[in-house]
Amino acid sequence: MPLPTIVLVLAALLVVSAVTWLVVRNSRSEELRRPFGRETARDLKRVRLVDIQPLSAEDRVRFANRWRTTQAAFADNPAIAVSEAETLVNEVMRARGYPLSEFNLGTADISVDHPKFVANYREAREIALAYQRGAARTQDLKKASSHFAELFEDLLGAGDAKTKA
Repeated sequence: MPLPTIVLVLAALLVVSAVTWLVVRNSRSEELRRPFGRETARDLKRVRLVDIQPLSAEDRVRFANRWRTTQAAFADNPAIAVSEAETLVNEVMRARGYPLSEFNLGTADISVDHPKFVANYREAREIALAYQRGAARTQDLKKASSHFAELFEDLLGAGDAKTKA
């Protein structure tokens, strides 16, 4: 077989292999998405019906000041500071327009606009509840506080140096 023919055959095999790999990869991704697709679409539709708004400049300053006070209290009473941090995150969510009638629904709503923070938000809340049952340590509360801080900053408007705690 002449060299140009061999090169063409190898190129064709390479193209067929690449296309096959892409088709298999995309079908696997679709299989993984399928169980969550309806739930995600439902969450997206519900949140799009709600009027989610950015905070006013005055609200941002007010919430940022309260956040600094809450974080400063952590050294004296970590449990109360984490509880206040959760309360403040919820107040910011309400002020932005997120309906918070139930925790799981609220986290689903937040996941639409703030997906990278939802798992940490759930974990922070679980730590706070575990502490109330006597099943969490101060180190756990520090982690919860950090998780609440990440979501708080994102809800307030990440990148604004005035809102950083």
